[in-house]
Amino acid sequence: MSAIHWITAQDPVDVFPPVHRACTQPDGLLAAGGDLSTQRLLAAYRRGIFPWYEEGQPVLWWSPNPRTVFVPKDVHRSRSLIRDLRLNPVRVSMNTAFKQVVDACAESRPGQHGTWITRAMKQAYCRMNEEGHAHSIEVWRDDILHGGLYGIGLGGVFFGESMFSGGTNGSKLALTFLATWLEKNEFALIDGQVKSSHLVSLGSIEISRNHFVSLLDEHCERPTDPKVWQKNDELDVEFVEK
Repeated sequence: MSAIHWITAQDPVDVFPPVHRACTQPDGLLAAGGDLSTQRLLAAYRRGIFPWYEEGQPVLWWSPNPRTVFVPKDVHRSRSLIRDLRLNPVRVSMNTAFKQVVDACAESRPGQHGTWITRAMKQAYCRMNEEGHAHSIEVWRDDILHGGLYGIGLGGVFFGESMFSGGTNGSKLALTFLATWLEKNEFALIDGQVKSSHLVSLGSIEISRNHFVSLLDEHCERPTDPKVWQKNDELDVEFVEK
């Protein structure tokens, strides 16, 4: 295992070591310490690094290899999902219930001990939402939050953090609507961080860390119209089977 770089809260926000120095076991562990200030988080995401730790631990910073990503146009829109949507219509909104989505994502799930979305993480991402960097997609059915997700938008890249289902297909619908919205607005990439069977079923692929960082270099600095991420009570999004 490689030596872990220690960061203090007083260090510059971009003090992270090069991502190729990350451990192979555990895969992607790069640094520890520091804080969850907005500027440090933005500097981390821009470099392909994200925080992931449990309550009582220092902040742990990760950059796994390979990296799980989605190309927005290739997210699966299955026949069964479209049939469910036709039979049970939903309303989709953006940035109208950010804290509610984060709280739902943080709830313990079957077979899961605790949560990595600590109190400090909640506070940090809610602050980033208020500052226009973090965003949520909310799926409503009969005015009840049926599913949702949240993450960070940088240029033409959306860095997904977490998603949840409050009912059948809740997270699938949230991701599918997000992908359709991003494709419409010419975003290049959705970061899914680490492979899971759920993400694979939705169309994720794995790419090398070097390739991922090169895509960030290409797309993160792209100017994005702030109106794309404005609070919206009802997104005008339709999708077809893919």
